[in-house]
Amino acid sequence: MSDKVLKKRGKHQPTTLLNIFRGTDASNTKFQTFEVPFQSGASVLDALIWANENLDQSLSFRYSCINANACKECMMLVDGEVEYACLKRLEKQVMRLEPLPNKKLIVDLVTDIVPPKEKFLTTT
Repeated sequence: MSDKVLKKRGKHQPTTLLNIFRGTDASNTKFQTFEVPFQSGASVLDALIWANENLDQSLSFRYSCINANACKECMMLVDGEVEYACLKRLEKQVMRLEPLPNKKLIVDLVTDIVPPKEKFLTTT
């Protein structure tokens, strides 16, 4: 998906920086900075996918794109605001990405987003 939007970084291609929360412990915050290609119109999700495929395969985030804004799985804090990574456009400035607040942290940008009532439903 990301290779269709963000190509391999060329020598003179503009880049931007993503400062991304890493780890499993919210009390021990650690951020890692990734330099990714900048292309007008690319989304934060495109940049995350590019970073995962080209820089660090351990980078964890969630998405399930069928239609934009339909699955709600790529929600995260982008520069302190709750955003859908698939809709938020990449900017030519350092962007800070963090997991959703008030949700159980699983790893990196992945939080437990299943509503509590759905966790206890079982099929018979």
